[in-house]
Amino acid sequence: MYSLQTGLNWAEAEKQGERQRYGEREMGEKIGLSNFGGSLKVDNVQALAARVGAEVPQRYIRQEREEEIVIAGNEGSGNSIPVIDFARLLDSEFSEDEAARLHSACESWGFFQLVNHGVSEVVIQKLKQDIVEFFKLPLEEKEKVAQLPGEIEGYGQAFVHSKTQKLDWGDMLFLATSPPNLKQLKFWPNNPPSCRETIDEYALEVKRVADALLKMISNNLGLGFEKMYGMFKDGIQSLRINYYPACPSPDKVLGLSPHSDSVGLTLLLQVSVQHGLQIRRNEGWIPVKPLPGAFIVNIGDIIEILSNGKYKSIEHRAVVNNEKERLSVAGFHLLNVGDTVGPIPDIVKGNKLLYKSLKFEEYAKMLFASKLEGKSILERMKLYE
Repeated sequence: MYSLQTGLNWAEAEKQGERQRYGEREMGEKIGLSNFGGSLKVDNVQALAARVGAEVPQRYIRQEREEEIVIAGNEGSGNSIPVIDFARLLDSEFSEDEAARLHSACESWGFFQLVNHGVSEVVIQKLKQDIVEFFKLPLEEKEKVAQLPGEIEGYGQAFVHSKTQKLDWGDMLFLATSPPNLKQLKFWPNNPPSCRETIDEYALEVKRVADALLKMISNNLGLGFEKMYGMFKDGIQSLRINYYPACPSPDKVLGLSPHSDSVGLTLLLQVSVQHGLQIRRNEGWIPVKPLPGAFIVNIGDIIEILSNGKYKSIEHRAVVNNEKERLSVAGFHLLNVGDTVGPIPDIVKGNKLLYKSLKFEEYAKMLFASKLEGKSILERMKLYE
C-alpha cells in the first residue's frame, strides 16, 4: 500500500525492520516520543469489562464522582460550546466575521465545534470502520502493538506512573504520526490490513485543518498568520484512539481523568453515537453533544502559555455508560522540537509575564512523567510573585 505522507511502500518499510525504521537507531537508542517518557503497563480494560460482574475493581472507583455537579449543556441553555464554520473562515467574504467568532470561542470557552472542515467523509468513515474492527480483535492480536516498557506509544494506557494510582476505565492506541522520522511502525496495527494506510491518510487531513486554524489563531492574537503557525508547522502530531467499554457502574468510574491537554491544539473525532466528553465550566461539568460530522477542537496548555493567558486551556474528562462502548480519536499538535514553550514577547509587551519558558524537550519530559490531573502541568509553568 502507498503512504501519502512518506511516499514509501508499507511493505518495504517493514523490511527495514531491525536496523532503521523511520529514524530508528541502532544499539537500542530510544526514538520518537519514547525520548520523553513512558507509562506502566496495566490490565486491559476491555477484557476486564467482559468478565467483571456488578462490582468494579476498587482501583477504578472515583470517590469524587459522588459530589460532582453536571450542568445541562443543551442548546438554549447558554451552556453549549460555540460552533465555528471552517469554510467561512477560509472564504474572504465571511472570514473576518468568522475569525471574530473564533477569537471569542478561544478566549471565552477554549472549546468549539468545527463544521464544514473539508475532511472527506470517505476518509473519516474508513478510519471509523478500521478502528472499530481493531478493537473487535482478540486481545492477543491487539497485544501485538502493545506498549513496551519505557514507551508511551502503542496499545495500552498512558500517564500511569504508580502501582497505586487510580485508573481510567478505558484503553487506547497512541501513535506519533508526524513528522515521518518519529513514526514507529511496530506500534501501527496491520490488522485490519488497511489500518495503517487509513490512519496515515486521516492524520494528514487533520494536520491540514489544524494548520489552517493555527494561522487564524496566530492572526487573531495580533501576530500575523505565520508567527504562531510557524512554531507548529513541522511539529509533532500524534493520535490517541480511545476505547471506553461499557461499565456496570458508570457513575463510579471515569473513562478519562479530568485534565487540560498539555499540547497546542486538539481535534477530536467522535466515532460512536454515544456521548461522553464533558468540560469544566462554572464549577460544574457540561456534557458536549457533538454535531454530526464535526470536530471538537480545544485550546491546549501550550497555546495558553504562548498567548500569556489570553486563550485558556479548559479542563475536560470522559465518562462512560452501562450499555455500549464508546470510541473517539484525538489528534494532538505540538511545537517543533527545539522551540521554546513560553509567552511570545509580542503578546506580552508591557503586560505581566504569567508563565516561565522551557525548551520543548524539557516540557515534553515533564508532561509524560506526570499523571492526568487537572491543569497540573500549567500550574507548574506559572510564575508566582
